[in-house]
Amino acid sequence: MNGESSTIHIVDDEDSVRTAVGRVLRAAGYQVALYESASRLLENLPAERGCILLDVQMPGLNGPQLQDVLGKMDFALPIIFLTGHGDIPSSVRAIKAGAEDFLSKPAPKTVLLEAVERALKRYDDLHEQNVRLRSFRACYSSLTRREREVFGLVVRGKLNKQIAFGLGTSERTIKAHRHSIMQKFEARSLAELVSIAEKLEMTGEPPTDSR
Repeated sequence: MNGESSTIHIVDDEDSVRTAVGRVLRAAGYQVALYESASRLLENLPAERGCILLDVQMPGLNGPQLQDVLGKMDFALPIIFLTGHGDIPSSVRAIKAGAEDFLSKPAPKTVLLEAVERALKRYDDLHEQNVRLRSFRACYSSLTRREREVFGLVVRGKLNKQIAFGLGTSERTIKAHRHSIMQKFEARSLAELVSIAEKLEMTGEPPTDSR
């Protein structure tokens, strides 16, 4: 289990709940951080791998309100609601807003641990996507101005001869640019290059030249 490198953040105003849930998670190998209110979590925003177990009804900022605040901050940790005050509309709103799960207290141990594992898997997937996206952006930044022009046209399906004609250069030069672009992105095929462009949101129609 990956618990040793994961911290589960339990936000609940009931001390008995924090203690009981924390005991279950520690026994499963996770590190645990306890918060008696949403504001305490906001004061100590975690950055390490993990997830948040969040109560719905709490004094001050409640669970859904904290979810909204964290969403506006583009906060990375997945949220699992764990509540004794849940209902279907609340659970639907929470899931639509990006919550990983919505569990009722007291959640059976197996259900709780499975939800945590799913949340951590989601965190890992999103983290990997973000790392790859940063790498793609760095590669794009390394392209010359001409290579960026060629890249944008290649991923929109333009042939080498069409690009050469449009840019007023030779097809041989375009092939050289294309080879350099493939090397910088470490792309093995046009399909892979198009996939990278989609992640960079660069596969739409190029802007019309107003000159």
